[in-house]
Amino acid sequence: MTLRAVLKGWVDHYLSDEEAVILLVVLVLGFAVVIFLGRMLAPFLTALVIAFLLQGAVSWLERRHVPHLLAVILVFLGFMGLLLALAFILMPLIWNQLVTLVQETPRMFASGQQLLDDLQARYPQLITPDQIQNWIATAGRELTQLGQRALTLSLASLGNVLGLIIYLVLVPILVFFLLKDRERLVDFILSLLPRKRTLMTRIWHEMDSQIANYVRGKFIEIMIVGTVAFLTFAFFGLPYTALLSVMVGFSVLVPYIGAAVATLPVAAVAGFHFGMTDEFLYVLVAYGVIQALDGNVLVPVLFSEAVNLHPVSIIVAVLFFGGIWGFWGIFFAIPLATLLKALVYAWPRGIKRHRQDEGGEVVVEK
Repeated sequence: MTLRAVLKGWVDHYLSDEEAVILLVVLVLGFAVVIFLGRMLAPFLTALVIAFLLQGAVSWLERRHVPHLLAVILVFLGFMGLLLALAFILMPLIWNQLVTLVQETPRMFASGQQLLDDLQARYPQLITPDQIQNWIATAGRELTQLGQRALTLSLASLGNVLGLIIYLVLVPILVFFLLKDRERLVDFILSLLPRKRTLMTRIWHEMDSQIANYVRGKFIEIMIVGTVAFLTFAFFGLPYTALLSVMVGFSVLVPYIGAAVATLPVAAVAGFHFGMTDEFLYVLVAYGVIQALDGNVLVPVLFSEAVNLHPVSIIVAVLFFGGIWGFWGIFFAIPLATLLKALVYAWPRGIKRHRQDEGGEVVVEK
């Protein structure tokens, strides 16, 4: 079989239907807009995600016979209250602990050097003085680079104050109108699409509930894991409790990798604070229990309706979409991977089913 015949068979199989071509164009345009105009449209995309997250609460109130506008106002006021609490309570606490951690870095570095000296004295055959010096030099370079990056980030952030103000003003306004005029906006978007959109409608209905469940479930998972980590670290008297618990909460955004990365700072702070004592071991065991319960109990409960994806697919999706869109790419890596999987499985079958519904002849490939 020639290459031309193979390409013709592939095109006939996947792009022989007008609706499939239109769906492909819509997907390519959507990805192109996000890739090339994502920074410019970041406030709108952020508001869209938040509105998507809050729509479940609005629908819940409407099912209890609350008028649409009143439901939107109540949910929006709750969102603003949570936003103000984060801005005036949690963020200053995290910032103060971060400043304290930076100030304590030299003392922690000295403690780590003393720990290495003690290990070398106990196990002279396993750890040599040259290895210790190499480790200390490497750690010193990394700390120096980290300090330079922090200084550069702080200086660059001075010019982003206006952008932050724009976010704080525009995002809540956009969230309110996206919730209030949701039906009108959806009707407008549908009016731009062709009337013949059976395949697009079916894929959208399949993905809409899954993405909504994922976004809300991921938010609930972050809140639960972060809160439990905060209470656990506070119980053991671990310093920088708020900073570490926020980091542990957001680590659930990156499956498999996030938990491993978050373990390092937790173990480092616990080791420098408690030393190699029983308390240090208790903190690590408690942190391991939190991660185990999250992966084996909380995730199956929150994401029971999610499409099953292989771990390799999840990691590749996180790396790919995170490299393209940063934080939001990591956050939506699993839904986007699920969307691609749904497209791959539904595209040819959806076209054939659509033709069958119209009374056309369906050719079953062997």
